[in-house]
Amino acid sequence: MIEVRNLTKRYGKFIANNNLSLTVKPGELTVLLGPNGAGKSTLIKCICGLLRFEGAITINGYDNRSKEAKQQLGYIPEMPALYPMLTVQEHMEFIARAYQLKDWKPQASQLLRRFELDDKQNKLGKELSKGMQQKVSICCAALTNPRAVIFDEPLVGLDPHAIRELKSLIAELKKDGCAMIVSTHMIESVEENWDTTCIMTGGRIARACRREDLDSGSDLEDLYFSITEGSGEEKA
Repeated sequence: MIEVRNLTKRYGKFIANNNLSLTVKPGELTVLLGPNGAGKSTLIKCICGLLRFEGAITINGYDNRSKEAKQQLGYIPEMPALYPMLTVQEHMEFIARAYQLKDWKPQASQLLRRFELDDKQNKLGKELSKGMQQKVSICCAALTNPRAVIFDEPLVGLDPHAIRELKSLIAELKKDGCAMIVSTHMIESVEENWDTTCIMTGGRIARACRREDLDSGSDLEDLYFSITEGSGEEKA
């Protein structure tokens, strides 16, 4: 479970996140939507423990800055940040050692094959395209068998095969009880799997909605534009 309570993030006098609260239950996929500058990336970085903030965030009951929380959380950033002088295989080994994983090599090999990186294992991080770097990030996050995962624009730069495999992986994680947040502008990419959505504008959650509460005949795109281009905001 991912739980955010009364989160506020300030940069000087500018408030990037203003008193946000949300809960993602095990096996649920929450889609984070909003225009550029709405505060989505700031929220994600706070959840991942990369920024200081006011309020409280827990991962399966543990403070998000704790070792226990970090061991259960996977993060795929919008811009992959690989070590330039480590190979693909060394990235997998680095993650395995950092998380003290046992018998990880078969799973690592399976993930690399799945995302068509098995023939790139000796390539350095700096030698990979952005799409390949993104696939390495996905493999590293999945290797730890996380109980919560944050995806920030995960489809950007991926080829059609990788997009299909990532969607399949998300469905598998969901079935396995993983709590997930996906931030994306590609609304159609999450239409079939989402459970809840939080639509952000101006650093606030303007609307939180469960799939079953969506008006008959409407879809996620309709909801998004009704909030971001409608006559007013509805606070969650």
